[in-house]
Amino acid sequence: MQPVKLDLIPQSSGGTQTNITRLDGKLVLETVHNFIATMREDKSARLVLDMGGVSFLDSAGVGALVQIFVHRRAQNQGFALAALTQQSNAVVTVAGLKKLLPIYDSVDQAQQASSASV
Repeated sequence: MQPVKLDLIPQSSGGTQTNITRLDGKLVLETVHNFIATMREDKSARLVLDMGGVSFLDSAGVGALVQIFVHRRAQNQGFALAALTQQSNAVVTVAGLKKLLPIYDSVDQAQQASSASV
């Protein structure tokens, strides 16, 4: 059995103040510790997480996303999710987080929304 993996892949930023990171793999109990530790270190004004590569999201992963959102909001830093897969979208919907978390259909839409709020 292969270990559960989540790769955090930096993408070209949407400017000097925006960090776009693509998640590739499973955002689950086994991977949330590294995810949270890495994302809490990010000091950019805005963080966009490209969720298009997330093959599976569980409740621990949802909790990690909320934790990062709350942490960034407390620091007056922006946060957005983009390109959720069908499974991730269903989990976020069932968790009732569609109204709490800023979620966009694409990374481009998240960048445009971030730019407009500056």
